[in-house]
Amino acid sequence: MTITPPALSVFETLESEVRSYCRGWPAVFDRAQGSRLTDEDGHSYLDFFAGAGALNYGHNNPVLKRALIDYIERDGITHGLDMATTAKRAFLESFQNVVLRPRDLPYKVMFPGPTGTNAVESALKLARKVKGRESIVSFTNAFHGMSLGSLAVTGNAFKRAGAGVPLVHGTPMPFDNYLDGQTQDFLWFERLLDDQGSGLNKPAAVIVETIQGEGGINVARPEWLRALADLCHRQDMLLIVDDIQMGCGRTGAFFSFEEAGITPDIVTLSKSISGYGLPMSLCLFRPELDIWEPGEHNGTFRGNNPAFVTAAAALTAYWADGQMEKQTIARGEQVERALAAICAESADESTAGRGARSIGSDGDGGDGDSTGGPGGPAAEFRGRGLVWGLEFADKERASAVCARAFELGLLLETSGPVGEVVKLLPPLTITPEELDEGLRTLARAVLETA
Repeated sequence: MTITPPALSVFETLESEVRSYCRGWPAVFDRAQGSRLTDEDGHSYLDFFAGAGALNYGHNNPVLKRALIDYIERDGITHGLDMATTAKRAFLESFQNVVLRPRDLPYKVMFPGPTGTNAVESALKLARKVKGRESIVSFTNAFHGMSLGSLAVTGNAFKRAGAGVPLVHGTPMPFDNYLDGQTQDFLWFERLLDDQGSGLNKPAAVIVETIQGEGGINVARPEWLRALADLCHRQDMLLIVDDIQMGCGRTGAFFSFEEAGITPDIVTLSKSISGYGLPMSLCLFRPELDIWEPGEHNGTFRGNNPAFVTAAAALTAYWADGQMEKQTIARGEQVERALAAICAESADESTAGRGARSIGSDGDGGDGDSTGGPGGPAAEFRGRGLVWGLEFADKERASAVCARAFELGLLLETSGPVGEVVKLLPPLTITPEELDEGLRTLARAVLETA
């Protein structure tokens, strides 16, 4: 497929230079359905980005669309602040019956605003209010949002620099395997907590992603997460799990922390909780933490009733029978097999002296690498469910792979501190045939950028 970049005059002359995704995908998109987008010239693109995880059920999902259209046509409430509405009631009942009760999770539900960073800000505020302390511990390569409180617990230097003011009351600690296994888990953290001369203010909470999406698809081991939960309990700190991108089934289970068998004190959700890409976020917390005064945290658009409608429809359609989790795990195994094949083929090319870099898998079911010469592995892949990353030692190659994939009709994005990881984030509803098509396109893009 040959794609001619469109004349983007109004975007270039009127829209701010802050725009980013459109620079890697120079097309004017017009329609979308399922796992595909179509630009105004009729070119079709397979979507392995899914709205940065906001479209787990695909574009214009017909089940959710029907529920939304019916609601709008009967003049259902659109904007409701935090008023009681039939749409909110239906969502809360569905969330309680389909998600919380089967998992024996006792959480109260707060609607903090339309976006993920609203949920994180409310979680941080609540933790500080409950514990009466200011400090929050986060982890290296974390990403929690773009407002000031969320940025203070985000690791990326480029994003932090955009704040323009000091980012305070946050302390970073090493994420799982950040020190390549050379230091015992939490040795440094616990030593600081126990030493009265360490200079670390007693934290109110620890915030963590079980899989760091923007940070480079860094997967925390279940035992590491359990040890973190135990540390928080022993040291009287609240545990916040940011499940904004990895929740709603992205890793298989509805919540990404289920595999580890932990129950966080606070959980943040957004992105795919509405199911349709409509703005919505939740902050979930143990009932004893619900010490808010009425109106102490509010927001004009926290009552997005059309989002409640599609969210309830998504829970009923995809989570009432347990099939979505099984399907996502199966699709993840399909991705892993394909990445292993890409690695093997690239390694063969390198051995044959054709200049292709070596990429490989150790076959352990989630993280692979192969030796690419004296400097170590040329690339490695890691992931779980339907979130995967392919990291290149040549840190510029990931961008080249994504650019070539776009030319071939596949939407991919990079992640990691310097964009060194190709990120795979297809809709959970993608068919095996579509997934295979996208993986074959990725394989071609990898080989053609070697």
